[in-house]
Amino acid sequence: MVVQAYILVQTEVGKAAQVAREIAEIKGVTLAEDVTGPYDVIVRAEARNMDELAKLVVSKVQGVAGITRTLTCPVVHL
Repeated sequence: MVVQAYILVQTEVGKAAQVAREIAEIKGVTLAEDVTGPYDVIVRAEARNMDELAKLVVSKVQGVAGITRTLTCPVVHL
């Protein structure tokens, strides 16, 4: 079973579009869109397990220049 999550991203002013484009190229990311509101980019990602998801977020997504904060929200199936 695949683990999926939404990653809410805050960026430096004026960097949302560039950050979304760069994140969209990362393997495991299925969607990255710049949005308005308290977050600047919303990302949908998937991995084989929670450990791989954590590695994706910490080593790949958070490594994109212009990001100031992320919040990862794993998808649950109730």
